[in-house]
Amino acid sequence: MKNLFQGRANTIGIIMLTIVIVAIGWFETTQPGGRDFGDLSGDILTFNTVVRIGILTIVVIGLNLLMGYAGQVSLGQAAFYGLGAYVSAIFTTRGMALGLPQTLVTAWWWPWFLIVAGMLFTGAFAYLVGKPILKLKGHYLAMATLGLGIMIYILFRENFGIKPSTLNITGGLDGLYDIPRLWIGTYELWPLERYYYLVWFFVILSLVISLNIVNSRVGRALRAIHGSEIAAETMGVDTAQFKVRVLVYSTMLASLAGSLFAHFQVAVSPTPFSFGGSLELVVMASVGGAGVIWGAPLGVAIILTIEELLRSRLHLLFEGVGSEVEPVIFGLLLVVIMIFLPNGLAPAINRLLDKLRKTNRSASNTETNISASEVSS
Repeated sequence: MKNLFQGRANTIGIIMLTIVIVAIGWFETTQPGGRDFGDLSGDILTFNTVVRIGILTIVVIGLNLLMGYAGQVSLGQAAFYGLGAYVSAIFTTRGMALGLPQTLVTAWWWPWFLIVAGMLFTGAFAYLVGKPILKLKGHYLAMATLGLGIMIYILFRENFGIKPSTLNITGGLDGLYDIPRLWIGTYELWPLERYYYLVWFFVILSLVISLNIVNSRVGRALRAIHGSEIAAETMGVDTAQFKVRVLVYSTMLASLAGSLFAHFQVAVSPTPFSFGGSLELVVMASVGGAGVIWGAPLGVAIILTIEELLRSRLHLLFEGVGSEVEPVIFGLLLVVIMIFLPNGLAPAINRLLDKLRKTNRSASNTETNISASEVSS
């Protein structure tokens, strides 16, 4: 009965999210009364920010599965995010320099092929490195993923160790530019309103697949691993195989988001894929609730909203304050959130809804008993 209720709740959640997405897109496209989406939030949240929320939500969904359900700490998720971005960027902007024919590089379907290829490459890479790394536990695992993320970031920054004069592949610190927009035949998925629907389509798809995983035998195995690997192995769960599988899945989602980011920004540089980027993803997962898939969009939306709020309004509260104070205020807000909501916002919302359901059920039972006593009398 509980699984049935969860299934219904998730279905309702998907429907409500879809309605919100369509409503935001409609408002930005039609601009009733000459007002766009940014006007609704006093230009704190722009339509551009909503697209960024969607892209990062895809990454954090995978991170929630890896950390919140399987209990495997990752401090290098931004590196896998970067792999997808750079696969799309390199082979669309440097394809001919790498010896690919022009007809192939300029074909409308080529970027779509690279998105899939990037996901497969990232998943295969994660499978190879995951087998030895996931044998580690606790802070050792965290340090290993941190080292892996830094290594990939350095490869991006240093052009894979190749002299730029010989072959400039990643663009170094300057990155790559003039990444093409996505097309379907002769239909360009731009301006931003079109790309917005594409990004959130992939968000919905990622949510549906991940929620099905969580409510399946695989999800139960992941929760068992999180609780106790020894107990899970005793019950016949192949812990090593399940951990590698969830890592591969989470990195493939990160790669998909990276490709969407590259075609959204039409430029990539190493900075978003550094340790700072990975740390921000972990913060988003923790604030939203790493043990709940729905915590992903919630955590991303809250963190980006706080960042935009500080960036646009901090100078109004404290005159003469510069951007260097923003990380301090941001950190204090995060500390307050985690003190009062250590498991994140999504579990807190679930507990509140459970209390409301129990209260309504108790009130209903009381009314039934009163009616029954009146009839008997």
